[in-house]
Amino acid sequence: MNLTEQVEQALETIRPYLIADGGDVAIEEITAENVVKLRLLGNCGSCKMSFMTMKAGIEQAILKAVPQITAVEAINLAEPV
Repeated sequence: MNLTEQVEQALETIRPYLIADGGDVAIEEITAENVVKLRLLGNCGSCKMSFMTMKAGIEQAILKAVPQITAVEAINLAEPV
């Protein structure tokens, strides 16, 4: 299983919660330094809590499941208020 598939599998564990709130997430790219760049979709792109969702939920799920990943970034993350 390649890195993208592993990250996608990790995202599947939290995707139902994102979808329940009207959002989702998509892998934009995984850099040569093993940084995952994500695009927050639907409500996740504009929600004021998306910063917390990103850090506490999405990032932790990926880092726990795929130890080779060095960082997780959202390319369209709403700034924390």
